[in-house]
Amino acid sequence: MRLALYQPDIPQNVGAAIRAAACFGAGLDIIEPCGFPLDSREVRRVAMDYGALSQLVAHRSWTAYIGAGTQGRLVLMTTKARTALWDFGFEPGDTILMGRESAGAPDEVHNAADARLMIPLAPGARSLNVATAAAVALAEARRQLGWIAQT
Repeated sequence: MRLALYQPDIPQNVGAAIRAAACFGAGLDIIEPCGFPLDSREVRRVAMDYGALSQLVAHRSWTAYIGAGTQGRLVLMTTKARTALWDFGFEPGDTILMGRESAGAPDEVHNAADARLMIPLAPGARSLNVATAAAVALAEARRQLGWIAQT
């Protein structure tokens, strides 16, 4: 299982995603360009020492990411989806893809996705923070797959 962030805007969210991916035993792909240097102090501060535990791969562009090939399905988390996260059956090789904080994911990313999912929210709520949504999606995928962390 992997988590992918499409052109993230906020370094603290990348740090939080590094930590979430490490804690849930998922690899992490960062699809550049980012709105900040990937090695910024803000990323390191939030990621803490989890950076060493993450399996982070940076891709220079969406084209480079697609060219590298994904092993499983590409599952896009988006507020534009009609299928709830809870109604989807995850598989071990899936990659959960998060769009940009400021703009979501463009049409070419939507078109490449094998599934588009949303997290149901309370009436009037627009969206979760991208790192929070990524952690919710990873937790649900791991729950479905019966994954238990090694202690």
